Amino acid sequence: MSVIAWRTPRSVVLERWGYVAAAPVLVVAPNASSDGTVNGLILTAGAAATAWAAKLVFSAGHDIGRALVRLSPLVSALAIDIAAMETTGWGWDALMAGGWTMLGCLLSPLSKTSRRGRPARVAIPQLVAATPRETPPQPVTDQADNFLQDVRHLWARAGMPGRTIVVHAHRHEGMPHDFTMMLRASEEGRPITGLNEVDVAAAFEVEPEEVEILPVKRTPGRPSGPGWTEVHITPDAAARPRKEMTDAQWWDLKVGHAKGPVPGTKFVRKGRDRERGFTYWIARTTDGGEPMWSTPGMCAALSVKPEDNLVQFFDDGDQVMVQVWDVSPLSKIYPATRELLTPGPDGRYVIGFLENGQPARNRVYTPRGAAHDMYIAPSGGGKTELIGAAAAAYANWGAIVMVAAESPDGKTRRLAEHVSRLGYGALFMVRLLRALIALMDIRGEMQWADGGYHDWSPDAEGCPYLPLKALLDEYLTATRHPLYGAEITNLAEQATVKGRKYAIGLGPGAQSAEVQDGFTRLMAENIRENSIPVLLRTPPGRLVEEFKALGFPRDKIPEPLPRTFTATKSTGRFDRIMKGEAEPPADPNTGGVGWIIEGNEAPRLRTLQVFVPGMGIDHLFPDLVAHLTDHEIRELEKRGVWFDWTLPPQPGEFGDDEDEDEDEGATRASGKGKRGKKSRRRGAASTAGSAALAEAGRMMDSFLED
Repeated sequence: MSVIAWRTPRSVVLERWGYVAAAPVLVVAPNASSDGTVNGLILTAGAAATAWAAKLVFSAGHDIGRALVRLSPLVSALAIDIAAMETTGWGWDALMAGGWTMLGCLLSPLSKTSRRGRPARVAIPQLVAATPRETPPQPVTDQADNFLQDVRHLWARAGMPGRTIVVHAHRHEGMPHDFTMMLRASEEGRPITGLNEVDVAAAFEVEPEEVEILPVKRTPGRPSGPGWTEVHITPDAAARPRKEMTDAQWWDLKVGHAKGPVPGTKFVRKGRDRERGFTYWIARTTDGGEPMWSTPGMCAALSVKPEDNLVQFFDDGDQVMVQVWDVSPLSKIYPATRELLTPGPDGRYVIGFLENGQPARNRVYTPRGAAHDMYIAPSGGGKTELIGAAAAAYANWGAIVMVAAESPDGKTRRLAEHVSRLGYGALFMVRLLRALIALMDIRGEMQWADGGYHDWSPDAEGCPYLPLKALLDEYLTATRHPLYGAEITNLAEQATVKGRKYAIGLGPGAQSAEVQDGFTRLMAENIRENSIPVLLRTPPGRLVEEFKALGFPRDKIPEPLPRTFTATKSTGRFDRIMKGEAEPPADPNTGGVGWIIEGNEAPRLRTLQVFVPGMGIDHLFPDLVAHLTDHEIRELEKRGVWFDWTLPPQPGEFGDDEDEDEDEGATRASGKGKRGKKSRRRGAASTAGSAALAEAGRMMDSFLED
């Protein structure tokens, strides 16, 4: 059952009313005032239309008929206006205007022809259905099921976003509205461009956050490439309460999606280490590539603060692990034990623990020989703790340990009973370095058990001497001493270059690793090559320069340390505000926290606490202290570099004794004032006496052994 309806376009109706309204103007304008503004406008418009029509006729262009029809009302209006100005009275003028109006109303539909020459619908009778509107035709299904047909229909209704067609679609199990569809470019051989989450969300009436666009992974029998893409629409998964989600669903929704903190990954497993206090997630990338992550983004997903240092990322091939600690490992205190400070078969010992809970290890030797060390930290940053740990580790390894510090220190004094020699001041340090240089010559001439002469190596057998470690605290300060600084710099450089071949290692502790007075470029390069440097609590303003001095590329330089690693804050702030009480001070617990550098990695660590208040350090060291051999001591005495290094400068030790100025300067540097010369003579006698007593002691020991 249907009826016939006639429809006239709205533009035609408006045009006809325009003719009716213009007719009186054509009558009045030329008769009332032929020179008036209105009549001038009519003449101007008509003249322009006439000129344009003449141009079209002479150009013989395509489809000029339609243009002439559209221009005819203005051309005829010009003619009527000119005629009205030539006639007298209003009768003929009104008759001509009325005829112009009737002609325009009849011909006006002809002006609506299309640009391709096809006439528009002009009052064409249409069938208006009395029944409800029919459903638009379905796209080609290619034997598709009903679900795929519905998806294709919605996709076609949206205008095929990105100029793509739906090849396949399947529902997600247990989700009535979630599904995945495979899209292909509508033109074969063309990549998909311009497709975004907003267009897809509009097509299926979901939120953009519930849409994920992924590349198609190549599998046998499955096409891939830029002309294909896979789209996940997951409104049901997004609407499910978090407490009802599985771990895999939570990961997909919050973490692994294209814009998540670990994009393009699928959940593998989750676990908990109750003893150590952390939870971990493991995921794998969908394309088999290296995982990428955002620590702040993951902290936001877990509702923790990045500065609390609770979230750690680690990758292994195409897998990534997220470790979430109850308490940051860097906020804990790790007391030193002899077990941790005893090198294993590989020469490694534990000096602290990394931010992921793993032990941070240093070494006592390298494949090239003896190892050096470098401890960089500002005052109070924890250098002395590191020097104490290194002294214990080398002593437990069986090495000779000697310690020199620029100034007396309460902590280093406790090492005196457990090392071969310990002293303070630039004078003591330069004497120690002189002895090291002399030992290199002496050890180079010492015969091994097989009768040959060899460079020291970790697997050496039959070596006639023990490894020796010299630890120099506040090294850079000592190198600035006006009398001994230059020689300390020169001797330390020689020790770092040649010492590894003679089992002699150097361990300077300073406030900077940059090449400067005390750290020559050659010395810095040799220490970096044969050590595992440790930087503690480096200020943010110097962080970049320090790591650049250690050979780090800019993109590998880590972020500065936070002001504190205490994750929990004290409560009761409102009460303190109401009572006018001061806030508790922030816990400055970053002492001993920094970076350990091996290769191109710089993980953060907290070092062991060696000097615990109220406790001794005897339990960290062996019962026996290793010393130089008798042969080495005799040879050092022959060279005049083995005596009591705490004595003032000795005659001939630093140049010509007859130079009074040099004598006076040297004694003044030793703190002896004007009596320095007499003190030096007494010191020489004391040195000779000490040497005699030492020789007598060795003879007595030999007699007792026999």
